[in-house]
Amino acid sequence: MLYRITFKKSVSRDLRKLGKTEAERVLSALASQLPEAADDCPELKGKFAGLRKFRVGDYRVIFAIVGDSVCVTRIGHRRDVYRG
Repeated sequence: MLYRITFKKSVSRDLRKLGKTEAERVLSALASQLPEAADDCPELKGKFAGLRKFRVGDYRVIFAIVGDSVCVTRIGHRRDVYRG
């Protein structure tokens, strides 16, 4: 299934923290791979139960599948993205 990608407003703040080159790399990977591979991404546990993660190098994209779209909720470095 091909999903449409949507973003939470707070994701723009997350992208600014990454820097321009890293943000472009993450967004490029999102646009090319996530619409087709969202179902294959691992589900998270604990306080992030119901969400999934997508890896782009050392960066993680946290998202939820809602109907026919993927809602990206957070983007960040793997050491920081899971902190509350």
